[in-house]
Amino acid sequence: MTQIEESAGTDTVTGPRRHVHLAQVRYADLDPQHHVNNVRMLTYLEDARISFLRFSGAVDGEEIFGAMVVARQEADYVAPLLPRSEPVRVELWVTEVRNASFSLAYEILDDERVYLRARTVLVGFNVAKQSARRLNEVERAFLHDYM
Repeated sequence: MTQIEESAGTDTVTGPRRHVHLAQVRYADLDPQHHVNNVRMLTYLEDARISFLRFSGAVDGEEIFGAMVVARQEADYVAPLLPRSEPVRVELWVTEVRNASFSLAYEILDDERVYLRARTVLVGFNVAKQSARRLNEVERAFLHDYM
């Protein structure tokens, strides 16, 4: 089971506010080398991103984020993530907010090491028109809280 929590930041006061998502490593996530498959690591990022945008982005039970699409994603696999009984942390924060897009940075880690560092660019999306849209002021204000 995945749990979600909020963090006021890293151990220092100077870091950005981070959203923390706990991901449980499952047997199905492992590859033949007996570590978490690189594609599954991206799924952990997706789960953290959804929890950030849908659950943290709720005001009085109503979602504040409209539709978003991933425009770019890059990942650096720092160390192999092996089977474990305790969840791994997926921490994310906002690095840039533009008119129609924003960038997230992530780390998959535990108290001992970082396993993955990644960045994603998300674009506001108008489903009816199937085109990009500008971020609204409520979305932008929420995102700025995590910079």
